[in-house]
Amino acid sequence: MRPPLKRVDFRPGDKVEVCSKEEGFLGSYYEATVLSRLETGRYVVRYKTLLRDDAVSEPLTETLFPRDIRPSPPKVYSRGEFSLYQAVDAFDNDGWWSGEITGRLGPHHYYVYFRTTNEEIAYPSNKIRVHHEWVNGDWILSQREQPQPQPLQNQQQQLGQQFN
Repeated sequence: MRPPLKRVDFRPGDKVEVCSKEEGFLGSYYEATVLSRLETGRYVVRYKTLLRDDAVSEPLTETLFPRDIRPSPPKVYSRGEFSLYQAVDAFDNDGWWSGEITGRLGPHHYYVYFRTTNEEIAYPSNKIRVHHEWVNGDWILSQREQPQPQPLQNQQQQLGQQFN
């Protein structure tokens, strides 16, 4: 028997992330702030980086079901160093996209591979964060996360490979 799902009640001012359901953006998350909770149980949020479609350059607001919202993930200090094949999120196109480290480009840039788009893109380390999964009301490190990741330089030496 599965344990009951934890219910998370958000309050106005809470920082959250919203899962996109738009084609081409599936699996991406966008930062937002909760404005209110309606009597229906839905939430009104204001996006941090997404703007309204009309000519006015104001942040987009949207009414969402609780299942489409999660708290902001915990901050994990990585010193800007990531391991080969480590699960990460990269900030691009105003949102966070899930991928994995596939190489290093200089001291502060990494290649991230995205399964959803079959693309590999280089990012500065300050646009990458450790990936977590929101499961049953708790943040956990992704199953793809290696238990004891080694710095990419050590892995490259062990594998006899160099990433340029």
